Amino acid sequence: MSLRTVLVAVCAGYLLAPLGMAAVNVAIPSMASDLSASAAQVGWLPTIYILCNVAALLPMSKLADIHGRKKIFVLGLVFNCIAAGSAGFSDSIEIILFWRFIQGLAAAMIFGTGIAIISQEVPSNKRGWALGIVASSVYVGLTIAPAIGGVLTQHYGWRSVFLFQVPLILLLIAFILSYIRAEWTSDTPGKFDWKGTVLFGAFATSLVIGMSELPSIIGIALILLSVLAMLFFVMHQRRSSSPLIRVQLFVEKPIFSYSLGSSFFMYGSNFATFFLISLYLQLILQLTPIVSGNILLLQALAMAFVAPIAGKLSDKFQARYIATTGTLIVFLGYCLMRQIDETTSSYYVGTALFIIGIGFALFSTPNNNAIMGSVSKNEIGVASSSMNLARTIGNLVGMSVVNLILHLVIGKQPLSMETNSQLMVSIYYALNMSIGFVFIACILSISRGKH
Repeated sequence: MSLRTVLVAVCAGYLLAPLGMAAVNVAIPSMASDLSASAAQVGWLPTIYILCNVAALLPMSKLADIHGRKKIFVLGLVFNCIAAGSAGFSDSIEIILFWRFIQGLAAAMIFGTGIAIISQEVPSNKRGWALGIVASSVYVGLTIAPAIGGVLTQHYGWRSVFLFQVPLILLLIAFILSYIRAEWTSDTPGKFDWKGTVLFGAFATSLVIGMSELPSIIGIALILLSVLAMLFFVMHQRRSSSPLIRVQLFVEKPIFSYSLGSSFFMYGSNFATFFLISLYLQLILQLTPIVSGNILLLQALAMAFVAPIAGKLSDKFQARYIATTGTLIVFLGYCLMRQIDETTSSYYVGTALFIIGIGFALFSTPNNNAIMGSVSKNEIGVASSSMNLARTIGNLVGMSVVNLILHLVIGKQPLSMETNSQLMVSIYYALNMSIGFVFIACILSISRGKH
């Protein structure tokens, strides 16, 4: 077994998971129409995926420490394959929601172990290079997913968006079982923490549902409940002899905690703003969905090309310098984006997105390298899942803030030409949020210390 074999397997898994997730999003309108699904049910399709993903990341990484990271990674692929195939043959939105929940669990098993496998297998002086290639695989998956989802939905129906994943996943499982004999576990795995799992699940559930219900009283109450659940979780982890995550790690390793913090704010700045720029291009600049999609691709393409380069740089230079340079470039990109109005050229928007993509790639891979390099070999599973948690929760918080802005500025009016002025105001507020988040990420990034 060679390093390249392991890298191919992990990269393929990291490409297929977001490919399936993002491609399905394109098929949602067709699926909703065919199954007579309500708006509330459709809204749960991405939410339930995120919910299970967040709740399961830490527990899955702990199970991987105990039973083997390859086993959990392959099991995640198996669950993803079963869920995709079953959803493709489902005749009700409720059943599809159940399989999306299983896909969220599968994603936690894949993303919670893949980086840990790479970090354990690759020499430390090549870890940045490897992580850059893995990151590029994710960005490629996200880049091509909308196009694949659109073509499949238009020509073969929404079921094909689920079913096309099945043979690809089966091929990957066969490849791993045939060519990778090694297994990766922690030297001190300990026992599985069921009480911690329940507390963390309560935190994730109340947070995800609470964020989706803002600004209602129920949403606020659920978020307060999530804070309470997290406090109990931290208290339990401090006392546990075999915790899901050793919370003392955040104090002992400033590089670890500062890097996670900067990741949270960077991803919080980008996910929801990207969604608003899509609305801006189609509703305000009146561009077609195809042209708008091509413009939005520029950010992902820049990230896919630059991520491996950034990874190599992080093997030679301190991550805080490269990652902080990335935050500054993203800051510049958002400042440029803040100047858009109803008459802005699409070329200007594309240029700003391309700049943001370059900056994001320069930030993400060195930052991930710093996270994985700051912990001991026995804790790389926890570091891997924590890294993905910071990204996912950052996306969730950023999207929730933007939803709150849209609610306060536009209200319940349907988006149309008549609401374009309010949409522009919402976009300005959201970009201000992004600029603020990136500024905080920049401060945390440069303050993390040597690595």
